[in-house]
Amino acid sequence: MTHLIRSTSILMVAFFINKLLAVGRQIIIAPAFGTGGEFDAYVAAFRLPDILYMMISGGALATAFIPVLSERLTMSPDDDPHGWRLVSAVVNNMLLVALTVSLLVMLFADSIVIYIVAPGFDPATQQLTASMMRLVLISTTIFSVSGLVGAVLNTRQHFVLPALAPIIYNLGIIGGALFLVEPFGVYGLIWGTIAGALGHLLIQLPGLIYFVRRSTVHTRSADILSAAGWKPARPYTFTLGWHDPNLFEVVRLMGPRIVTIFVIQLNFIIMFNLASRLNEGSVSALDYGWDLMQMPQTIIGTAIGIVLFPTMSTLAARQDRIGLWQTTAQAMRVMLTLSIPAMVGLIALGRPIIKLMFERGEFTADSTALVYYALQFWAIALVAHCLMEVVNRFFYAQKDTTTPLISSVLSMLLNLTLAYLLYVPLGVGGLALSNGLAVSLEILFLLYIARRQLDSINLTPLIKVLGQTLLAASVMGMVVYGCFTQLNQLSPIWSISLSGLLGVLVYGLIGLIIGIDEIRQLPRLLKRDA
Repeated sequence: MTHLIRSTSILMVAFFINKLLAVGRQIIIAPAFGTGGEFDAYVAAFRLPDILYMMISGGALATAFIPVLSERLTMSPDDDPHGWRLVSAVVNNMLLVALTVSLLVMLFADSIVIYIVAPGFDPATQQLTASMMRLVLISTTIFSVSGLVGAVLNTRQHFVLPALAPIIYNLGIIGGALFLVEPFGVYGLIWGTIAGALGHLLIQLPGLIYFVRRSTVHTRSADILSAAGWKPARPYTFTLGWHDPNLFEVVRLMGPRIVTIFVIQLNFIIMFNLASRLNEGSVSALDYGWDLMQMPQTIIGTAIGIVLFPTMSTLAARQDRIGLWQTTAQAMRVMLTLSIPAMVGLIALGRPIIKLMFERGEFTADSTALVYYALQFWAIALVAHCLMEVVNRFFYAQKDTTTPLISSVLSMLLNLTLAYLLYVPLGVGGLALSNGLAVSLEILFLLYIARRQLDSINLTPLIKVLGQTLLAASVMGMVVYGCFTQLNQLSPIWSISLSGLLGVLVYGLIGLIIGIDEIRQLPRLLKRDA
């Protein structure tokens, strides 16, 4: 348990640093490009390569490969006791797929941009988008290998280097923004991205080399085994391994997860497709708003979800479904307690935060207004995205990947319908709102399924916390807005900091007065022993 808490703490700290760097890179990029057409093209160029990475070597491969490799290491077969032959087969097949798909996308990049990614861009911006997309695919191929290396290290209970890799990636983009934009324009960001992807891979290689040496070291025991016919492990073999049943097990497990990831990413393709039909800067504003919303969502939702998932999986393995639901419900109440005031804080202080962080150079007051408009609707979606981190894990802990897949498809259809209805009257705000509403209804659908599975589910405590938290956060929002108005003669950083601090104190005090117990329960939740 101590190892688990230490590992998850490292992950949470790494998430926090990575998000700070992600916001920092936007602060550097904003003055150079603002919300203009070049940055629209830059954002759009990543849409399809990001999907390919997630489907080839991101979440899909990791969730399928880690359990299969773990089983291989546990069984220790004579022909592959350290799993390196399986690793080689997966690497070779993955590179074959990644290179083939990347070459096809490079060939048809112009048509993909014109008809799928950004049909609303003018021809010059579409050509720029397609040109950058071809270069981004280089980083996608590098990430394919790097993601697998990270999965191998995680299987061997090593988390530090995979946690540092995204930080190095962001540093690469920041380096491109600082040193390459002036000579290469917006392409400098792309070269920084490629350098960051290469750093993402290289920083993990020492860990891989360490485990390779451990498994191939020549010892007296190895001499004895060698005399009996045992051969030292070879860290890499040029094999496709199509005869290996474990390889096909990886492919089988990847199937449902690939479809789920594709459905989720399709929502974003739809949003950016429609945003490209709006005024210039809409794609950039949507992306800036998403990044700002992701800061609290990652710290609150993703980090806590990852911390709790091992406990939830253990309860599911014990067939303690009541305990599993109690843990899930408690986590959801904590999510509401933290995410609702974060939502109110983004709405109350979003404009001065954006102005402080970005408004300089090409990022004008109009850019601030457009990004803040998008951020207000993304803030509404924050609560739903945080809750989804726990609700989905309730089913994944029970090895049920079908229910989340069905809910994702329904959510995509709803998001598509709402986006078409709202993007004209509400602009980029309508696109963010459609996403938030779709995810919220997806959560209600999953809770309905959970209640059907477990007759003893009681949602009353959850509804009670929702009402209490909304009340306390509303008072907090009024206090924050009033305080900032009174302190606006101070420097922006002081007025924002003091207003935010007062808001936190007011929220905590009111929450304790009206009986929100979850404010005191977060430390116990994170350390709960299954």
